[in-house]
Amino acid sequence: MSRSAEPTWKNEPVASVNPPRGMRDFLPAEKARRERVLAVIRRRYRAHGFDEIETPVMEDHARLHAGVGGDNEKLAYNVLRRGLDAEAIRAAADDPDELADLGLRYDLTVPLARFYASHRAELPAVFRAVQIAPVWRAERPQKGRYRQFMQCDIDILGDASSRAEAELIVATLDAVDALGLDGATVRINDRRALEWMLESFGFTAAERPGVLITIDKLDKVGPLGVIAELHEREATPAAVDRFEAFLRRPQTLEHSPYGERQIRTALPEGAPEEVVAHLVGIGDAVAATLVSDDAVGGIPLVFDPFLVRGMGYYTGTIFELAHPGVAYSLGGGGRYDGMIGRFLGQDVPAVGFSLGFERLVDLVAESAEGEDRSVVLVHEHDMPLGELLALKVALAREGARVRLEQRPKNLKALLERASSDGYTSFATVSRGATVASLDFKPLA
Repeated sequence: MSRSAEPTWKNEPVASVNPPRGMRDFLPAEKARRERVLAVIRRRYRAHGFDEIETPVMEDHARLHAGVGGDNEKLAYNVLRRGLDAEAIRAAADDPDELADLGLRYDLTVPLARFYASHRAELPAVFRAVQIAPVWRAERPQKGRYRQFMQCDIDILGDASSRAEAELIVATLDAVDALGLDGATVRINDRRALEWMLESFGFTAAERPGVLITIDKLDKVGPLGVIAELHEREATPAAVDRFEAFLRRPQTLEHSPYGERQIRTALPEGAPEEVVAHLVGIGDAVAATLVSDDAVGGIPLVFDPFLVRGMGYYTGTIFELAHPGVAYSLGGGGRYDGMIGRFLGQDVPAVGFSLGFERLVDLVAESAEGEDRSVVLVHEHDMPLGELLALKVALAREGARVRLEQRPKNLKALLERASSDGYTSFATVSRGATVASLDFKPLA
């Protein structure tokens, strides 16, 4: 290499060495913990007949902004077209979206719909899919809210019956149970029931989206807060009065078992029979499969007529995963029968359930994760490398994870660091040692 071709890097510090706001680095122990949780989820979903797929991290800009992603479309990261010059950028100053032809996915549902439209001929009539992958949203970073995070989705495409919802619920609760999170329940509602209820109260079609946003705050602000906000929205006064009267009626929701009686009691009289039958069918299917001593009535389902979920593409059943240990949901989903038709030209029934992985991983106890055998071999500086590698290979073939460490002056500090990295035992190695002769001691 000629002198003129030598690299010209400058040894100057950059402004920041932290990851971008809302995104995170994971140290080895934390990464290993996340992978153990993911392994449990994958194993349980696979046991329930779901097949894992993978889609690109980017989709066409037009597809991500097709009006099916709700507010998430506003949070999408756009990717500029290649080859743009200054003149093209100036020309699009009033509409920056014209500069983008791709975007990072903001969820896994839109990519799945596109995937199914692309590969339908190669897939079974009823397709059960698993997707576990990162997504990106231009959120305002705060505790528990990130710009890059992992989603764990299972979906069933091609089945319009209540069996699809029941399969998703049973598989999800099984995965959560396998993680050691006993006592989880699923709150269920139906967007068709919500729309019918608002119409029966007298809310106009134009004001219902805003009314749903307010109703979604019921858990946070209570009935009085919801009614006050509806008046602030200047919703139809007579409709607000009827809704307030409905909220004030005697409630038995918290103590009734899931079933037709609970559903009819929780809704105004005259609820659509098709919707009630679908919700009852879900409960019957789950009851035949999954019985829990912790759940009211024996199954871990609760009908909640005020469950909303904000995604605009939901067309029917919606649900959220709840756990007594936390006040927030650990996942959710619903039926989105109209989305695939946007890409395929014909409607395909579809329903999905997404686990909130970032919340789940913080709840899972270490003892519930299971631990692989992991050992540290501490050796002197003059230990022959060949002998060390022979011991390492022998232990690795037995299924152990092995780290070689030269003995430092402060052995205690080294062992504490190894323990924090997830190693469970150590042994001091001398010349001529064999696996059988090593004396392994636990790392506290």
